[in-house]
Amino acid sequence: MDWQVMAEQNTPANSASTGHELSDANPKKILWFAVGLALVIAMVALVTYGLFHFFYRSETRSRPAPSPLSYGVEPPPEPRLLIKPGADLAAMRADEDQILGSYGWIDRERGIVRLPIDRAIALLAEKGLPERAEKGDQGVTRNMGERKEKAKR
Repeated sequence: MDWQVMAEQNTPANSASTGHELSDANPKKILWFAVGLALVIAMVALVTYGLFHFFYRSETRSRPAPSPLSYGVEPPPEPRLLIKPGADLAAMRADEDQILGSYGWIDRERGIVRLPIDRAIALLAEKGLPERAEKGDQGVTRNMGERKEKAKR
């Protein structure tokens, strides 16, 4: 028989009356099923706990004793985590600001000094940046002011 023919057939129900189910589910059987399910779950939990306990004890028995050196208070190797990163960053920036805003020697023998940023900007604005020497200058550097004067001539 073809499926299309079966779909078109109007077969009557086998029961005497059509409608809803006449008998309800048996509550005793449902209760016994729930009790049995709860017992199975409890047994599985107990067996699992016993296995984990057994494996834990067997693992700790076979583990060697810890080294006496492991009980020291020696700090861990670098890089270490910062305990107070905000305070460390503020201290680092304060040190940098102090260096950038003060005079000091970088190399006393060669005559290299450190200037505050504002003073260095003022000196650069006054004198200009040094340039590379041109072919005819033979290593003499000129600044921006001299170039502007030469351009005016």
